Amino acid sequence: MPGVVVGIDQSPHAHQALEWAVREAALRNADLTVMSVISAQASPFTGNPLSVPDSGELTARAQQEAEDSVAKALDGLGDSKPASVTVKAFTGYPARVLVDASKDADLVVVGSRGTGGFAELVLGSVSSQVAHHAACPVVIVPSRR
Repeated sequence: MPGVVVGIDQSPHAHQALEWAVREAALRNADLTVMSVISAQASPFTGNPLSVPDSGELTARAQQEAEDSVAKALDGLGDSKPASVTVKAFTGYPARVLVDASKDADLVVVGSRGTGGFAELVLGSVSSQVAHHAACPVVIVPSRR
């Protein structure tokens, strides 16, 4: 997935990252891939994601929320749009998914913090891991104060 990849959840930081990524992809006339990853729990035995009985419903809801967020961000652009927009939602490990996506991307965009509970941290765990392990440039969009 060449172009701009942005990871989102339902946090205000992610929405700011999405707005930034949409504008950047439009400026570059690049493809935009929006990834909403529902955090999976790891099996204590294998480290693989555990299956959740209602994961299909959670994924469908995340897909719809991501599509709604993208539509709202695109409305604010006017005539300038990314070359294409793809929205993907699934269950997994957000940092791992974004690092894997960075292998083919030109740019990965994340918010400075997600929905985690450590508000005093400057960077969230996902943005920190992506910044340290991505195979392409990473933009960490700071929160608006």
